[in-house]
Amino acid sequence: MSRRRTPKKRFLSPDPFYESRLVHMIVNRLMKKGKKSLAYRMFYQAMKQIGETTQQDPVEVIEQAVRNATPLVEVKARRVGGSTYQVPLEVNPERGTALGIRWILTSCRSRSGRDMVTKLTNEFLDASKNLGNAIRKRDEVHRMAEANKAFAKYRF
Repeated sequence: MSRRRTPKKRFLSPDPFYESRLVHMIVNRLMKKGKKSLAYRMFYQAMKQIGETTQQDPVEVIEQAVRNATPLVEVKARRVGGSTYQVPLEVNPERGTALGIRWILTSCRSRSGRDMVTKLTNEFLDASKNLGNAIRKRDEVHRMAEANKAFAKYRF
């Protein structure tokens, strides 16, 4: 990683069907081995199922799910005088969104079930209702930050 300057931020174009940048971010994280068309197909089928079950706009349900899974604080390890402290830090909004998406997709992959579309649908529905493994992960991170609040003076 270069130490001289930070690279320019690249902005994603919105996806073709729903015109949403969030959908494009999720598809990029869902994609494996460069198979973007397969990722789009799976995600759009999941969106269709979400729309049928909730009778709402699926993009709003997905936005709510990601918003619920997004952490506000996280802990980072910091070495001070030979000992390592878990220092709580506020999360940048972009990083928070990326973490929320990542946690939703990893918990969806670890779910039991046959096809990825139903696992994706169920995980997004659970996260939009503040349930599921991604929400549990966010609560665990928040609990860790709360427990280590005494080390906030070591922020960098």
